[in-house]
Amino acid sequence: MDARETAYASGRARAANPGDPETYGAVDLGTNNCRLLVARARGRGFRVIDAYSRIVRLGEGLTSSGVLSDAAMDRTVEALKICADKMRRRAVTRARTVATEACRRAANCARFLERVESECGLRLEIISPTEEAELAFRGCAPLLARHPPRAILFDIGGGSTEVGWLGIRPSGRIDVIASLSLPLGVVTLAEYHGSGPYEIAAYERMVEEVTARLLPMEATYRIAAEVAGGRVQMLGSSGTVTTLSGIRINLPRYDRAVVDGSYLEFATIAEITRGLARMPCADRARQPCIGRDRADLVVAGCAILEAICRLWPVGRLRVADRGLREGILFGLIAAHGATRQA
Repeated sequence: MDARETAYASGRARAANPGDPETYGAVDLGTNNCRLLVARARGRGFRVIDAYSRIVRLGEGLTSSGVLSDAAMDRTVEALKICADKMRRRAVTRARTVATEACRRAANCARFLERVESECGLRLEIISPTEEAELAFRGCAPLLARHPPRAILFDIGGGSTEVGWLGIRPSGRIDVIASLSLPLGVVTLAEYHGSGPYEIAAYERMVEEVTARLLPMEATYRIAAEVAGGRVQMLGSSGTVTTLSGIRINLPRYDRAVVDGSYLEFATIAEITRGLARMPCADRARQPCIGRDRADLVVAGCAILEAICRLWPVGRLRVADRGLREGILFGLIAAHGATRQA
């Protein structure tokens, strides 16, 4: 078993009975969220048997302080204890527990990792921006169509945004032509610009800040020319795009089954984002697909999304309520299959 897969299995996992199917666990600890999926392999994919998500704001204040606060670490450790307990009760046999931008940046991350191992029995693996992008892209890939033959895939996170430029072969195989990790996410951008309500000029400054970070990728790969030729599809994975889809559908409460795989027209995105930007934070909090925990962050995500849409005007995007956790699971299942065949 790969060392990265033993983060939980070598700890407190209950041994499975002989002949029991392998049970896989994937924990994604981001700047804003802590998420878990527990699954078993099924066909070419997997069946989820347990899931968990909590907003922990691990990276709260990190932009200005350079460290993880005690309160943020406390919240996160409590969420990770729940993840560990769920994996133990589900008899997870192979798992991977990863952390991203907040842990990459924090000067006191070593102390946090020690707490997590001591109090939760989990060994957090801090992955690089490149691997974060690869895992997110792998998790979203089943929603890509075989045509058009190029794709822009992005994942707007709390502390960073991953953007991929992909090629799709006639067989359906996906090649990553290029990827870019922007050190801007909903938490970092909101901490710079506040929670609004925003004047149009203030909102446009956020969009322009993100656009400036995307321009080198455009200059190198001439993606806009491919878009103009109708050869590009777009797929977005993040709380931002799933929130906007839920608002567009007018859901009384968020429903993943309805949102995952849905489509958003760019004109609709622009209309909704401008409305949210003008709202006071308290009014956003009353939106059923936003809520109090994300009301101060959603407009920052909208600015990142609008920058992507304006630079590469595909016209519509497909919405993915999936990403890094699913990519981890695909990797664990594939590695186990290769081990069994060896």
